[in-house]
Amino acid sequence: MTTKKLISLFLLITSFNFYFSQDVVIKDDKVLLDGKQILKAEKINSGQYSFYTMKDDEEILMYKFMDNETPRYMDDDFYILNFLTEKTKIESTDFSKIANIFNSKKGMEKLVKWLLKERVINNEGELNSDRVQIFKEKYDQNITERTFR
Repeated sequence: MTTKKLISLFLLITSFNFYFSQDVVIKDDKVLLDGKQILKAEKINSGQYSFYTMKDDEEILMYKFMDNETPRYMDDDFYILNFLTEKTKIESTDFSKIANIFNSKKGMEKLVKWLLKERVINNEGELNSDRVQIFKEKYDQNITERTFR
C-alpha cells in the first residue's frame, strides 16, 4: 500500500471512532450525554460521588475510593461501585477505566462512559439489572472479603 492509502485508511477509521463515541460531561451536578441530561451527580468529596435518576431523584450508584487505611501505600487502593437499587457492590483495583489523577470529575465522566459502553446504564440514565450482574461478574474482585483486618 502506498502512504496516501494508509493515511486515508487511518483517517477513515479515526473518524468512525469519533462519530460513534458518546460525549459525557458532568457540569453543574448534571450528567450530560451528548448535551442531554440523563443523571444527576453529587460530589461528596474527591473520593466519593453519588448518581441519581432524573425521574424520581433516587440514588442509583455510589462511587467510593478506598485507600485501605494505608494512605502512603497505593498498591492496595481500590474503588467501590455500589449499585444501590440493585443491591450490588463491585470492588476493583483496576483504575485504568476511570483514572484521572488530577480531576475527579473527569474520572467520573470516564466511569459513566464505561457504564454506557457496558450497557449497565442506558441513554436515558436507567440501570439494566441483567447488565449490572454481568458487569459484576466481569469486574468484581471482592477485595474486602479477601482482606485481613
